[in-house]
Amino acid sequence: MSTSTDAAAPGQGAEIEIKLALPAGSAGPLLRRLSAVPALARHRPVHQQAHNLYYDTSDQALRRQRAALRIRRVDGGVASQWLQTLKTADAGLSALSRRGEWEVPVDGPALQQKALREAPPWRRLDPDGTLFAALKPCFSTDFERTRWTVRLRGGTAIEVALDVGQIVADGRTAPVCELELELLSGPPEALFRLAGQIARRVAVLPLSASKAQRGFALAQGVLDAPQRARPPVPPRRASLQALAVPLLSEMFDQFTANLHALLGADHPELVHQARVGWRRFRSALRLLGPGLAVPPPAWPGLQPLLDLLGELRDLDVACTQTLPTLQPAYVAGDARRALTWAAVEQSFRAAATLQRKAVRLALQEPLTGQSLLGITHWLEALGAAPQVPAVPARRWARERVARLCLRWKKARRDAVDAAGQHRARLLAKRLRYNIEALRTLLPERAGRWHERASQQQADVGALRDTVQAGVLAARLEAPLEVVAFLRGVAAGLEPPAVPDDGV
Repeated sequence: MSTSTDAAAPGQGAEIEIKLALPAGSAGPLLRRLSAVPALARHRPVHQQAHNLYYDTSDQALRRQRAALRIRRVDGGVASQWLQTLKTADAGLSALSRRGEWEVPVDGPALQQKALREAPPWRRLDPDGTLFAALKPCFSTDFERTRWTVRLRGGTAIEVALDVGQIVADGRTAPVCELELELLSGPPEALFRLAGQIARRVAVLPLSASKAQRGFALAQGVLDAPQRARPPVPPRRASLQALAVPLLSEMFDQFTANLHALLGADHPELVHQARVGWRRFRSALRLLGPGLAVPPPAWPGLQPLLDLLGELRDLDVACTQTLPTLQPAYVAGDARRALTWAAVEQSFRAAATLQRKAVRLALQEPLTGQSLLGITHWLEALGAAPQVPAVPARRWARERVARLCLRWKKARRDAVDAAGQHRARLLAKRLRYNIEALRTLLPERAGRWHERASQQQADVGALRDTVQAGVLAARLEAPLEVVAFLRGVAAGLEPPAVPDDGV
């Protein structure tokens, strides 16, 4: 924890750090790669074992206030040390966190109320001691910490900590393999410079969820649940800049959170929601981008991962939706055809398994993490950049969404072939995502635009899924009769006309 009185330092009661998940997940190779990073190679690491027990009430009163309380035992010196820590956080969604932190040495494993009352937030959270009396252990974390203290020019100091271990909650376990870069003194920009050095040698994945957040999710059995859109409600009088940062941050967090869950879980919805998060982010960026003070970075290093996710999504849809739906029509009570179809479905499932492994390998590529870290850095820079003059978000949103709606309607009218229908469908998605994100700023008729765009997206999507199943079946060398059947079904599908209504 920071205790420096330097004006450039976070100071007592504050913590500024970047949290990075490490997709490679093997302690020995990670430690060797990290030790080769020039900024770390000059410093001898310290090895410690940390056991942490987190406390809250039965109804998670602390968690609902975005606070976390733990007792930590640190082994690695002459004797064990006990630390009691209270952390608070704002509603931000970023791998760069700015949190309140009050940490004090204590005599042993028991919580000490007197020490807690020295932290100003606790006096607000528990003015009469009722909350303290209701605290109980919720989950624990155990990990080996390898820690470097990096001192740079200008008085900047950063603690780099590699944590490898596990979270334990109600008999469930989840791995911990992450890197924390905590600012001890100096500007936050130094964290990104050092993180960039590390990302050139080690695959990283920006992670907004703390160990405490992950522990509560594990205890509730929802740790790897797909993260869906949770758009913030923008103030009606917000400027474009004030609107853009929380909006884009939530979308990017949906993308990275589902990527992180994909490292250890196979649920097809994780792939879908990761792609939704990215498409929402790209759609909002296209809408808002011309009015932003800081241009977004390029991300060529992400393209291999995005391509693999798209291919995996096609296989998942075929396995879970298209093939099961069409199976009765193909089999029609014929035992031989039933066996043929079952073999085709098995080949699709095997292909999806291999594709999921390819996605995980792509997450272990340093170029992937460099691109993700670059977007995280850009979002932080965007939030800090002044915008002169301030652009009213409500006026901007209405004009831009109306213009996008006109483009979609024209594309829909001009869609005379499969390529045209696909273009119209992509515009329908962009329109839907942006209306969902900006609904409170838009006129009432935007609800009708959303309804029509969603309808076209679903109708054209069903046709595309069937076409794609035929393409995949041919690629997987399915029997010709199955490929012909899928192509015949696709040929017989035609999206119904979407009613036109004025903008």
